[in-house]
Amino acid sequence: MADEYFLLVCDDVPHDVVLTDPGVRVMDVVQVVRRLTGLSLWRSKVLATQVPAVILACVPEEDATASVSALRDAGAQADARERPQPDFLKP
Repeated sequence: MADEYFLLVCDDVPHDVVLTDPGVRVMDVVQVVRRLTGLSLWRSKVLATQVPAVILACVPEEDATASVSALRDAGAQADARERPQPDFLKP
């Protein structure tokens, strides 16, 4: 049987939430990262201090923008980035 690839057509392109700078209120950002990811306080602090860090991967656009908004309200700089298209789909 030949190798075949199927692409599921979705209305929403998955996004990643990337933390680029925790800012001066690091512990507030750590609490937001903990709430978003469900990680422990220690792991959230490690993730928030090693930037740039992908906080959430493959989430819908609405969730990504809400997460970026929560991180920015805590004093961090964050971006919602679209996932790149897989190589086998590129012409």
